[in-house]
Amino acid sequence: MSLAPSVQQFLARRAGAGAQTLDAIDLHHARQRFDYYTPLGDVPPRALAAVEDLTIDTRDHAQLHARLYYPAPPCWADPQPALLFFHSGGYVVGSVATADALCRTLADEAGCAVVSVGYRLAPEYRFPHAVHDALDALHWLHRNAASLAIDGSRLAVGGESSGATLAAVCAVHARDSGIGLALQLLVYPALSAAMDTEAHRRYGDGYFLSLDIIRWIQRHYLATADDRRDWRFAPLDGERDAPRDWSRLAPAWIVSAQYDPLQDEHARYVDKLRSFGNEASVVFYPGMIHGFFSMGGMIPEAALAHRDAARTLRSALRIP
Repeated sequence: MSLAPSVQQFLARRAGAGAQTLDAIDLHHARQRFDYYTPLGDVPPRALAAVEDLTIDTRDHAQLHARLYYPAPPCWADPQPALLFFHSGGYVVGSVATADALCRTLADEAGCAVVSVGYRLAPEYRFPHAVHDALDALHWLHRNAASLAIDGSRLAVGGESSGATLAAVCAVHARDSGIGLALQLLVYPALSAAMDTEAHRRYGDGYFLSLDIIRWIQRHYLATADDRRDWRFAPLDGERDAPRDWSRLAPAWIVSAQYDPLQDEHARYVDKLRSFGNEASVVFYPGMIHGFFSMGGMIPEAALAHRDAARTLRSALRIP
C-alpha cells in the first residue's frame, strides 16, 4: 500500500512550509518545536474522572514529574489496573505534557489508569539515566499502587518510540525483580543501534523519522560509543551485559508502521521473544509512518491503532 492520503498531506505540508528537522536546529529550539507541535498534531485532550500530577523519587535523589490519569473516580475499595507509560522524543525531547492527549485517550478507551513518567532528558542526563528513571518509576508504582487506588497485580508497561524501548527494558527488569506485568505495549520502539536493514535503506529519508535524526539522537543520548552495544539501548541485539535468558517476559504487543525505518527491528524482536517462549505479536499499520500514533489530529487512521491498543490492554488487564 502507498502512503495514506492523510500521511501524504502531512508530509507535503511539512515540506511546503520548509519545516526544519530536529537535527538541523539547536537543542533549545528543538525542544520548543516538539513541545509546541506535538500537542497540535494530536486529538483534543479527553476529559477524565481525575488527573493528578505527582513526583517520583529516583535512586540519585532526584524527583521526576509524573501524571496519573483515572478513567473512573479512584476507589480504594475497588482499585483500577494501570499502564505505566513513557513518552516519545528520542530521550532528548518530549515530556509528560507532549504525551497528555495520548495518555488520556488510552485511559479512556482501555478503561485503565495511566501513569505517565517524565524521565530526564539527554544530553544533560545521558544514558543510562533514562533507563534508571524508568526502572525507578516501575518500582515506585509497584510499591505505591495501593495508596493510589491502583491494583498492583494488574500492571502493564508501555511507551511510544524511545519510551517503548524503556518499556521493553522494564519488562525484563520486572521479571528479574518479581514484579508481575500483564503486558508490554510497545509503540514502534527503537530496538537496535545498527541502521542496516532493508527498512532503514528504504524509509530512512523522507518519512518523518530519518537516519539523520536517529544519529542525532544517538549523539545526544549515548555517553560513550560502546553504549551502542548495551542491551538497554538495543534490546534486540545489544550484547553488553545482555541477559542470557529472555524467557518468562510479559506478553509483548508491538505497533509498527509500514513506512517506518524501524519496521524490520519490530519483526525481528517478535521473533526473538517467541524463540524464548514468550507471547509476542506485531501489528503493521499500512500507509503509516513513525509517529502516527500520537498524530491523531492530522492522521485519523491513528484512531484504529488506539482502539487496537485499548482492546489489547483491556484483555491483558482483565477489564470487562
